[in-house]
Amino acid sequence: MSKVLSSLCLLFLFSSTVFSQKIITTKQVPRVTAQRDTLSHWVKKNQVGFDISEIAFLNWSAGGTSSISGLLKSKFTRVYTQENYNWTNELVMRYGLNKQDGIEVRKTEDVFQYNTAFGYRKDTLSNWYHTAKLNFNTQFTNGYSYPNTNTAVSKPFAPAYLFAGVGAEYANKEKSRMLYISPFTSKMTFVLDQRLADLGTFGVVKATYDINGNLLTPGQKSKIELGFLVTALYKQEIAKNITLENRISLYSDYINHFGNIDIDNDLLVELVVNNHVKTNIGAHIIYDDDIKAKEEVEGVQVTVGPKLQLKQVLGVGIVYAF
Repeated sequence: MSKVLSSLCLLFLFSSTVFSQKIITTKQVPRVTAQRDTLSHWVKKNQVGFDISEIAFLNWSAGGTSSISGLLKSKFTRVYTQENYNWTNELVMRYGLNKQDGIEVRKTEDVFQYNTAFGYRKDTLSNWYHTAKLNFNTQFTNGYSYPNTNTAVSKPFAPAYLFAGVGAEYANKEKSRMLYISPFTSKMTFVLDQRLADLGTFGVVKATYDINGNLLTPGQKSKIELGFLVTALYKQEIAKNITLENRISLYSDYINHFGNIDIDNDLLVELVVNNHVKTNIGAHIIYDDDIKAKEEVEGVQVTVGPKLQLKQVLGVGIVYAF
């Protein structure tokens, strides 16, 4: 019996190194719903998870590059509800890395986001709330335009975005369909790194120089806009164990080029295998008129106009909810 077990172990090890492999699992333990504190009217939900994917080759005739990727993610939600009042708080953090043979470790995801919204409705029969919202976004570490890792193209708080505004919000009882309209929303962009501010990155006013290249005025580290904001959330089980969730944000500044719309659309499809295994497929689209793309022309990096940004994600991993 021990010889049979040994043979099976050797066979497993041999097959896992000869054949390319991609390990993708999602586990949620335990499966819990948001918990309500009946004394304080608070509902809380916490999720901490880790996604991993890996592919390895050994003497693989078709060729290939071994790699491993990891993504650490967390989401904490606190909701206060009492009759006609609702206060929602959400903290989202994600950080991912990728390592390939012969290539240094590279960042694949870097998100720090805090959202808070306070709403009031005139009676319990209405689904419309008078709402004030605040949203803050930045990142944890420096970002690079790979393979160049000498000069950072972004840093913590460079950029950072702060949205603050008031408006009206519609939300159904299940919070699966939401629409927020704000005619008065301030968008504040921060670039708290002087080198990046001098370059005028992320829409701030860049530095000015004389004909000899001497600095006249440094770049501004912040930019304030006032505009119109519309956000929407749609969440629906489109088939058994398949849920679609789409979040979209549209913003246009009144003062600078009103009618140019900044778009942020995040689409996520979640496929549930069972209570412990899930797969997430997502696409994130961003268009911001203030963010200028860079291209390499004859070995020189030049700044061009804004372009559509797209990120596609296949999410897998272990998730602990409590």
